[in-house]
Amino acid sequence: MSRSFALPLSRRLVLAGSLAGSFVGAGCATARAPAPASAARVIRHDPALDRLIAPDARLETLASGFTWSEGPVWIADGGYLLFSDVPENRIHRWSERDGVSVFMEPSGYDGPDASVFREPGSNGLIAGPRGSILMADHGARAIARVDLATRAKTLLATRYGDARFSSPNDLVQASNGAIFFTDPPYGLKDMDRSPLKETAYNGVYRLDPDGVVTLLDDSLSFPNGIGLSPDQRTLYVAVSDPERPLLLAYDLTRTGPAMKPRVLMDFSDQVGPSNPGLPDGMAVDRAGHLFATGPGGVHVLTPEGRSLGRIDTGGAAANCTFGEDGRSLFITAGDRLLRLRTLTLG
Repeated sequence: MSRSFALPLSRRLVLAGSLAGSFVGAGCATARAPAPASAARVIRHDPALDRLIAPDARLETLASGFTWSEGPVWIADGGYLLFSDVPENRIHRWSERDGVSVFMEPSGYDGPDASVFREPGSNGLIAGPRGSILMADHGARAIARVDLATRAKTLLATRYGDARFSSPNDLVQASNGAIFFTDPPYGLKDMDRSPLKETAYNGVYRLDPDGVVTLLDDSLSFPNGIGLSPDQRTLYVAVSDPERPLLLAYDLTRTGPAMKPRVLMDFSDQVGPSNPGLPDGMAVDRAGHLFATGPGGVHVLTPEGRSLGRIDTGGAAANCTFGEDGRSLFITAGDRLLRLRTLTLG
């Protein structure tokens, strides 16, 4: 059964400016022009993929040198991309005109000692009310809203009942304003064994516009990426557990999700050294196709879970989003930011 608690009033902060995979890079972005595009290595399982990704599609490296890039969001009013470098506690900005720069630092924890965190920064980012983004904030252990002009941060939810969240990881917002989010322990040093962890489980939650937080599922080992179908009748949750790497689908009702999700994709037979990465973030196009990160890159699935193919990113991929005219798929992949032009609209 779902359980709900009302939240205390949000508090306001002003800032100064996953089982993720193997961290690479020096933590400092390389500010340069995009590298020459190379032919994307797309493993095609179904001819239907040709309607989504052209056979001659090119994969571009837009920037590199990050520690673990995550949570990309396209800011249409401004024409730029924001994305997190979670361990480095930064949000970066990228645009075709300006390249890459630091947008916000710190992006998460802003206290004197970050040693209790494994990853102290922001993680998932999505568009918020006009002029803002919504953030899954590892360091503040919260769901937050950030004003893009001032970088002022407002914490929208920090706890469920009497227990603080561990490290909210990813989020998606429904048209009615409800925010669905995951809360695994990845931000905390020692993760599930951290003395700061206040829940005995890792949860999937819903934050309603009135401030009420509802626990939707406490049975998943490592809930991670999260998404919604275009008709908002299905909630998708990735489980980044190497022993049970799944993409789950929950049928949504007026009161919440069906209690038992269905397995949309089981990646167990694909996990291994030749396919780095685990189920993580995702993007959903307007037709309902899922572009879901997982072993070996970004997997393209039909709404029913049929695999159409995989974009091989040459390393672990963390998350992706559509931007520009809706046909550019931006991929955060370890130390790199990538772009692939598609035929579909996100």
